[in-house]
Amino acid sequence: MARATIPVYDICTIDKNGPAQDLMIERFGGYLEKHYQALHHAHRHSFYHLVLFTQGSGTHTIDFVKFDVRPYQIYFMAPGQVHSWDFRGNTDGYIIHFSADFFRPFLLNPSYLEQFSFFSGISGQCVCQLTKDIREEIVRIFEALLKEQNKDMIRLRLLEMFITVEKHTTHNEHNHLPQHTTTLLKSFQQLINQYYRTMRLPKEYAELLYITPNHLNALCRELLGKTAGDVIRERVLLEAKRLLTNAGMSVLEIAYELSFKDNSYFTRFFKNYEGITPEEFRKKFIHL
Repeated sequence: MARATIPVYDICTIDKNGPAQDLMIERFGGYLEKHYQALHHAHRHSFYHLVLFTQGSGTHTIDFVKFDVRPYQIYFMAPGQVHSWDFRGNTDGYIIHFSADFFRPFLLNPSYLEQFSFFSGISGQCVCQLTKDIREEIVRIFEALLKEQNKDMIRLRLLEMFITVEKHTTHNEHNHLPQHTTTLLKSFQQLINQYYRTMRLPKEYAELLYITPNHLNALCRELLGKTAGDVIRERVLLEAKRLLTNAGMSVLEIAYELSFKDNSYFTRFFKNYEGITPEEFRKKFIHL
């Protein structure tokens, strides 16, 4: 018998709108009625996914971190993140899916979306609570997106929303800092996403950023309250958790995928930071 695994959905699998589908925009209540039974279990997406709640309660989980559902909360997910829902009562709002290539013919910079902190793949930055002064504006954009047929106009409206949310809701406590400081942190996080499998030392990233390791550590402590080494290790641990949801990979294979010297070293690393072994973590999410 094949071993269970957390499913990975693409837009066509979920929306069943044909092979050319690269975009879906709906009211969330109707979408939830169609898909709740399948999607309240842990799953992953191969596309970008975002939801604005206008009403509802319960919880949703992104990369093993649980969040309470609140009206005018918006969350953003990049491809590959693990996700599940547990709603209570009537939940409504808006939902948008778009493929990883949706903006490619429109933007010269293929990494443009990575500049937005909520697409960093870090759970704590994925969820934003809209302030009262922009709620009407964001809802207006979603309503316009529901009616819009021209894909370039859709791209423009999505970018308008991303820029507005980034400006008003993310890391407001850092707004007093020079832009180059926050830009440097984003660059560090992007480099980690690119090299975490093979580069584990802060000094290696500091070299790529043309700063000293002490400067990088001071930056992380000031903005994140943790060391640069902690940030790197958290990214490795997150990927280990994601890979452990795939029952087709053994723990040994995951250890090698993440460039650990051997299985025992990986197990010690995982238990040290998670408190349980990789096998115990896996059993919490899938049945082997």
